[in-house]
Amino acid sequence: MQWTPLETLEALSYVVTVVGLPFAIAVFLYEQRRERQNEEEELYQRLSDEYAEFLKIVLQHADLGLMRTQTETVTLTAEQHERRGVLFELLISLFERAYLLVYEEHMKRQTQRLWMSWEDYMRYWCRRRDFRELLPRLLEGEDADFVAHIRRIACEEQAREEGR
Repeated sequence: MQWTPLETLEALSYVVTVVGLPFAIAVFLYEQRRERQNEEEELYQRLSDEYAEFLKIVLQHADLGLMRTQTETVTLTAEQHERRGVLFELLISLFERAYLLVYEEHMKRQTQRLWMSWEDYMRYWCRRRDFRELLPRLLEGEDADFVAHIRRIACEEQAREEGR
């Protein structure tokens, strides 16, 4: 049987529909997933850069003793207390932004890996008694879910400190 050009084109269109369309959808979904992953990594990188900038500011204010272990008592002037409070406010703002942009109740493995470093940063700062003492004031007006999350971390770190 000889096919007419029209029948040949129609048969080719069926082949494209049956084979090409599912392939195109699969490629599209793969690209979408890759793009989302790149966006998550870019977001994480921007947040990490902001945290690095925060640490540079902490170094510029070394007289506040924020990188010392908490067992070392530092007597601060009123001006130093104020600067420390401002730095802690910056830190809470950064933590809240990371929480809102990265944290999910049920995270995929990659997202969880990105989040865990932020959890570590929060735990590091919540180990500081001076940070925990200012936490109620620092958390005024912040996202309720974030407040509950960081308060839980602070309670865990305080209990761990008292258990030593």
